[in-house]
Amino acid sequence: MEKIIEVNNVSKAFGKKDNINQVLNNCSLTVGKGEFVSLMGASGSGKSTLLYLIGGLDREFEGSILVDGEDISKSKMKEKQLTNIRLNKMGFIFQFYNLVQNLSVEDNILLPETVKGKSKASLKPALKEILEITGLTEKRRAMPSTLSGGQQQRVAIARALIGNPDIILADEPTGNLDSKSTAEIMELFQKLNKEKGITILQVTHANDCAEYGTRTIRLNSGKIED
Repeated sequence: MEKIIEVNNVSKAFGKKDNINQVLNNCSLTVGKGEFVSLMGASGSGKSTLLYLIGGLDREFEGSILVDGEDISKSKMKEKQLTNIRLNKMGFIFQFYNLVQNLSVEDNILLPETVKGKSKASLKPALKEILEITGLTEKRRAMPSTLSGGQQQRVAIARALIGNPDIILADEPTGNLDSKSTAEIMELFQKLNKEKGITILQVTHANDCAEYGTRTIRLNSGKIED
């Protein structure tokens, strides 16, 4: 299987001198193109930190991280190149939906692409498909404040999809949802993975969420468990 994410001997620490917190310790893993991988571990095990490093949201680390064969390490890639990778190859989904409250569902979804300078008219076909996939067609004109938590997370997923990413990075995407909404979101991820071939790496602490993936990786005290 072709590798799309490669983490090689990555270490990450916070703090200075006598107050250092070693969050990741010589951590290595690979994710193949088209996999749906669940990254599990206790609170404080470093799983969210690792996800942020893979997404290029934090670039202070030792070791190397390759995304689709390109080394995104600070010493190897300029910020502008990394920004292009994040915009065109990655979609990010967080526990908190981060929606713009004064924009409609439709405008929240389109925001990343309109910021790039694309017209709403050119995005109509993609928007129509994504609204259908995420079950938001009837909510396209609604405002975020009128939506349930599960619906708001669907908007966040749709927003991540509009750029047609190869990879979705999800950090505890169901952490604020009830069990019914959690199952619906995980089924949506599974559908996106199987039908669209999108590689998904999700951080979760819940076994029932992890089981939706094709593989589970466990992180313990900053190291990948064998």
